[in-house]
Amino acid sequence: MEKKREEEGSVIWIDEDEAESSLGSCILLADDAEEIPLKRENTEEALDEEVIVTFCKRAKVMPHARYDCPTHPFEQGECETSCPLGRNAETCSECYCYICDKVAAECKDWVTPSFCHCNAHNKSKFWKDQWNSALTGSLSQFNLELSEIDADIQHGGVLLQQFMHDVSVEYNKYLSGNRIAPDFPKCLCHRNLRPGKCEKCSSFPLYTVHSYASVSELVTAFLNLAEKERPKTEVIMLMGATREIALHKDLTPFAQNVGHLVSLSQAVPCLMSRITRRLQRLLVLNDFPKPLYNKLTAFYHSIPFPVHCHIFSNSLNFAPWDHCLLISVLKGQNVTGQRTLKGKKECLCETVAVVEARIERMEGCRQYKELIRYLKVVKCNDSKWLQKWQDKVPFYLCKSGDFVGAAQALFIVYPRSCCAACRLSLLQFEVYLKMFRSGQAPFGNDMEGSVLWGPAGTPVKLPVLLKQMFKLFYCNVSLYTSPKCWSSMIKIFASHPVVGADGSLTAITLKEPSQELQQVVSEESRYVVEQLTQTPHSNVTFSKHFGQDSSLEAGLIFVVQAVRHMILMEHNSLCSFLEIVLAFGNNLWALKLLLESLAYHEEAVRNIVSLLLADLCCHKTEMLGLWQHWGAQYVGELLCLFLTSRDRNLPSVGISIINIIVENLPM
Repeated sequence: MEKKREEEGSVIWIDEDEAESSLGSCILLADDAEEIPLKRENTEEALDEEVIVTFCKRAKVMPHARYDCPTHPFEQGECETSCPLGRNAETCSECYCYICDKVAAECKDWVTPSFCHCNAHNKSKFWKDQWNSALTGSLSQFNLELSEIDADIQHGGVLLQQFMHDVSVEYNKYLSGNRIAPDFPKCLCHRNLRPGKCEKCSSFPLYTVHSYASVSELVTAFLNLAEKERPKTEVIMLMGATREIALHKDLTPFAQNVGHLVSLSQAVPCLMSRITRRLQRLLVLNDFPKPLYNKLTAFYHSIPFPVHCHIFSNSLNFAPWDHCLLISVLKGQNVTGQRTLKGKKECLCETVAVVEARIERMEGCRQYKELIRYLKVVKCNDSKWLQKWQDKVPFYLCKSGDFVGAAQALFIVYPRSCCAACRLSLLQFEVYLKMFRSGQAPFGNDMEGSVLWGPAGTPVKLPVLLKQMFKLFYCNVSLYTSPKCWSSMIKIFASHPVVGADGSLTAITLKEPSQELQQVVSEESRYVVEQLTQTPHSNVTFSKHFGQDSSLEAGLIFVVQAVRHMILMEHNSLCSFLEIVLAFGNNLWALKLLLESLAYHEEAVRNIVSLLLADLCCHKTEMLGLWQHWGAQYVGELLCLFLTSRDRNLPSVGISIINIIVENLPM
């Protein structure tokens, strides 16, 4: 009989009472040789069903979730993560973690505060969400399809999952707080009694301090890591971090005076500001697939922002690149940046981070015309910052080849600001003047720091250039009163119209026009300068002398008359004149024309002579080097110019030059 039982194999025993219990269904295999006594009522019930149980064995427990353990009772809770409930931490050898899907002994968060996987069960929505999150990582909260999860997004999910684990631990420490004794005078009996034994001291209760510093440092380190990742990885990490810190509760009393890192209500807005600026930049600079873009923004809008972070809830409500209003502005169909849709007025108003990212993208794609249209109509919360970029509109016009439009754009007045010409620096003035005259522009998007130049369009005609240049002087007082600006203007018009590949000027020697032509052009130039001085926006016309045939000489003569006018207005504030003399190069006939035009203004000439003598005395070595470079013919003509002048003050400059040469004859 025993042999027959062994051959029959194991018998499966199902206890109906256990099947209906709260522990759920449990399957036991009767492999144990020890017999289990049968209940009488079960035997009778079996007889009624014509089934007779003749033998059974003790069941072998199969691997199961902790909440299904037949050995240890389980206490259910909806979302308890601070500590184990009841005897939930106890396990048998076959208990598995519901969340990690591994043996409970191998679960790192089995009894870890803020996790407590021992309390997990499949009847709770909270723990089911945790189980889903464990399957797909932290990406489950983004509602992404499997086809949308590429390697970058998956990597971001892995990093975010680890961050969520680490930040939960630190946040739990923040919730627990640190109990600190208040500051009070030491009791005299402390030397005789152990701490806590003094009745007087024990009357001062400990108070709890909640410091958010460790959480803030962890989040900051995570953000630093995210910025080193690829765009898709970074955006997943930032979105997840935003949700995590938005759910943190502030436990610091309102009246408690703590630092900005210790207080959650101060630290979280700082972190949010950094995150939102970075998210805006990522979403503008990168072409994420439209479904992914929509799910990312939908996830962000689903975040329950607390009161102290409510201003960030609309941070991603900017127009995407395919927005109708933005497209119409970029294509030039809308020149106001406003439209009315279903009775509601809509305006193109964006934050600094969004505007900056759009500028960077359009610059990188060389979409200068679209960028100009955008900058002309966009509104920003920082008008001074936006003004800096609007001042570059003339430069972008030069990059697009419209030099005439760029010269006119210098005088466009934007809301709440004056024109760009009023804020031009000396270096910017030189760059613009070279671009307008040569039809070339710097490569790259840095107007002042670029080292390579190339053709971009048709140069500005001389009459238009001269008129716009003088209007610019009238608008910008700092340029008008700067001798360095005058010398730069002379140097540019005394150089070849085409600049070098590095933007350098090539000095040329212009043939001296006839005295008759010089007199005619000088008189006309003087008249034009006076008219522009009185009414800068007047429609002054130029004669045929400023045509294409003699544009170089006529342009230099006009510059001479403009400099003459400025010297007469500002000669008392002059600090140097040597730079102006050197700017003419070999075109000493133009320098002579300038000095002769000042002959009837003795005070101005005396100031010029005194400045020249002081400059020559202070820069002897530099002047000797320049004279040696230019040659003896130049020095001879320069001496002749000063020594033969009819003005009684100018010959002293020639004598000073002779003395410097005599003193350094060995050179």
